Amino acid sequence: MVKVYEIDGVRPVVHPTAYVHPSAVLIGDVIVGPRCYIGPLASMRGDFGRLILEEGANLQDTCVMHGFPGEDTVVEVDGHIGHGAVLHGCRIKRNAMVGMNAVVMDKAVVGEESIVAAMSFVKAGMIIPPRSMVMGTPAKVMRELTDDDVKWKSFGTRQYHELNLRSLQTMREVEALTEVEPGRRGIEFDPEGRHKPKA
Repeated sequence: MVKVYEIDGVRPVVHPTAYVHPSAVLIGDVIVGPRCYIGPLASMRGDFGRLILEEGANLQDTCVMHGFPGEDTVVEVDGHIGHGAVLHGCRIKRNAMVGMNAVVMDKAVVGEESIVAAMSFVKAGMIIPPRSMVMGTPAKVMRELTDDDVKWKSFGTRQYHELNLRSLQTMREVEALTEVEPGRRGIEFDPEGRHKPKA
């Protein structure tokens, strides 16, 4: 059961096509749109400002979203937030990616189809142009993204759209096995990296 908490009479909203891992925590003014994926131990603290995940966005394991009073923190359509990232009072534009353990601060805007490299620190108020690669502490624009860069990012996001469906359809809490079963098969993918359903 997902941990969802009302505060000051404001309750989170989760679209029925979204997947939220049972260990995630959603508090207060949180809006999770269609086909979103929220990973294990993610925290969305809508106890000050509103937090919004638009359609197809993903918020991966141990991510944190929070903000200042009266300010929205938004991940737009197909935004991709890597493991351990922190978003505080910022806006992640359509089809942009924030890498693992990166931090994006208040009033910063990550432009459409941009990538914030892993472990980068985006300062408060930074406006990142569309299709930019940013990295460093503090983050700086390093170059414009190529079509191949955007294609790579979009492929990763599509894998999370697929994971949303796989999780809704097949994830369940079970007891661990005590030994590896004979002929154990792994989770299979085709050469293009698309999941192959169990036959």
